[in-house]
Amino acid sequence: MSNPVEEETSSLEELIAHRRKHLENLQAAGVNPWGQRYHRDRTADSIHQEFAELTSEQEGPIVTVAGRITAHRHQGKATFIDVTDLSGRIQCYLRKNDLEDSYDLLNNLDIGDFLGVTGKVFRTRRGELSIHVEKWVPLSKALRPPPEKFHGLKDQETKYRQRYVDLLSSAEVRNTFVLRSRIISAIRNYLDSLGFMEVETPTMASLAGGASARPFMTHHNALDMQLYMRIATELYLKRCIVGGLEKVYEIGRIWRNEGISTRHNPEFTMMELYEAYSDFEGMIELTEGIFGHLCDHVLVSDQVEFGGNTVNLRPPFRRATMDSLLREHAGVGIHELRNPDICFAKARELKLGLDAKTTTVAHAIDKIVDETVLPHIIQPTFITEYPIELSPLAKRKTNDPDLTDRFELFVCGAEIANAFSELNDPDDQRGRFEAQQANKDIDAEAHPVDEDFLLALEYGMPPTGGIGIGIDRLIMLLAGKTSIRDILLFPLMRPRADG
Repeated sequence: MSNPVEEETSSLEELIAHRRKHLENLQAAGVNPWGQRYHRDRTADSIHQEFAELTSEQEGPIVTVAGRITAHRHQGKATFIDVTDLSGRIQCYLRKNDLEDSYDLLNNLDIGDFLGVTGKVFRTRRGELSIHVEKWVPLSKALRPPPEKFHGLKDQETKYRQRYVDLLSSAEVRNTFVLRSRIISAIRNYLDSLGFMEVETPTMASLAGGASARPFMTHHNALDMQLYMRIATELYLKRCIVGGLEKVYEIGRIWRNEGISTRHNPEFTMMELYEAYSDFEGMIELTEGIFGHLCDHVLVSDQVEFGGNTVNLRPPFRRATMDSLLREHAGVGIHELRNPDICFAKARELKLGLDAKTTTVAHAIDKIVDETVLPHIIQPTFITEYPIELSPLAKRKTNDPDLTDRFELFVCGAEIANAFSELNDPDDQRGRFEAQQANKDIDAEAHPVDEDFLLALEYGMPPTGGIGIGIDRLIMLLAGKTSIRDILLFPLMRPRADG
């Protein structure tokens, strides 16, 4: 059995008291239960790989490992302890004849404690690769027992609120966040290989622009001024392009003062990228390049399971205009929807609860697309040719100035990327900012008129392609998780009613 005393003890208070007694016993014996810096020369997984061919007749070298105790079994004058680190588990064999006085102190170790061991690698008669321990040292005492004896938390809300417990008790959860790190690292490596430069732009500014979203506000005491947490990195990154940094990107946190759902958290991670002398076609190529790189270097397969669907992530991806998709699924084209009467009539038909007195045409078109088109988009699809009302920072199409050279990439109805040929005409940009401001009474997300950004454009910005990729949405897709909370280490949660 794994922990005899805890099997017999029922209440949490008794378990904690029992563990504190073990703490006192170690301290009374002159043992520091909190440990010091500890050098380990192997991980559990590296031992299994390096000595996979070791037989029970052979003896391996002396190794040193450290990790959390996940099993603790006594058999006569021997003890078996499983030590688990991020890479996996290794069994440790401790014998009374080898350890003398320190052997009896093993009774004061509990499931969840951190332990360091040194000993020879060997294979037991039952065939399990193990360490024959010659020396052990406690590295940290766990004063609370792990949940469900290391079978994991059961309550989903507690998983999010106490992620540290969720992580220590679930290898699947740990693997999700290892995957997250690998995905972000792979994207960085790919962009760096193409000659892009990673930059850092302000997270607080006197204006919040670059996206249609409500900002968080804060106050700077020394300057006595109101500041906004950034809702996008776009306008500062474009300033970099103006200044001659031709290929820039930033992977950073974004804050939007909006609702919380399975796809939304007020704080999230975005990758934005801008390339001089490119356009939205160049951004399609780059997006497909990123997905191809992830398929080759991170994923074990080109296909992932997401929300009950099998999704093929190997480029190239389907392209479809917004007009064609609306005609297919809503029975009306994008040019017709730009007419307020037709737009709001369709919104009423769909029972979206929108009207011209409280909502802009842009917002209504967006909701109509959400309702009619996106449920049908399962495989990766670039939706192109957005109306100008929905694209205040995108360049107009040459042959149809009411539309823009823009795309959004959708998978399983969720937006993964947004890109366009960047508007570099300062007069056109000013006009669009001012048009949005004219509707600010019914559009709380309208872009402010950023005079400094307009000034930058007047110094000249080359033709530029830009893209934003929602890192959290991308990781949800690649990890097969339908809730954003499952791929955020510490998602924002409403305070518990009981405190």
